[in-house]
Amino acid sequence: MLTINEIFHSIQGESTHAGEPCVFVRLTACDLRCRWCDTTYAFHEGRKMEVEEVARQVRAFGCPTVEITGGEPLLQPDVYTLMERLLAEGCSVMLETGGHRSIADVPAGVIRIVDVKCPASGEAAMNHWPNLDLLTAKDEVKFVIQDRADYDFAKSIVDRHELPERCAAVLFSPVHGVQDPRQLAEWILLDRIHVRLQLQVHKYIWGADVRGV
Repeated sequence: MLTINEIFHSIQGESTHAGEPCVFVRLTACDLRCRWCDTTYAFHEGRKMEVEEVARQVRAFGCPTVEITGGEPLLQPDVYTLMERLLAEGCSVMLETGGHRSIADVPAGVIRIVDVKCPASGEAAMNHWPNLDLLTAKDEVKFVIQDRADYDFAKSIVDRHELPERCAAVLFSPVHGVQDPRQLAEWILLDRIHVRLQLQVHKYIWGADVRGV
């Protein structure tokens, strides 16, 4: 049994799959309170659904790419069963996780997009650093950056853990409406670091506060 906040079909706004059609399964609840969180409605809102019911709704969209997100999806034990079910049905499955829960038990076929919380989030102390040792060549790491201090923190983690050599992409995402993307791009170019500047495409298409997109 899962508590589901929403299931919807949209254009992927983040990761290396940005721009692709994708079905999103958003699970309810999160045990972090990041200052810039844009899905606070997922902290509590949701309804109970069996794994098969969730899979059936996903199938109905006829889209092979699925992202499991939240909230924090790894708080719910049955999410592992859901991921296995979707993989068995031939879906390309992504998991976006806050990075404070171990990804060790995530099924091998899942693309794991792991957040590393920067200082301005207020939750940097919660990072589960062993996750970075579990990354594979298909996984991605995301840093949401609010200011220069966040950028310097993210760069230090990228360098220390040699992330560009160990995973598919390192994503530097400016806090929408706060950190100027042009300035972030200039920092990246000046330092010649091998990361991807990530803009939240869905917010530019539909607006920052629209749900279900």
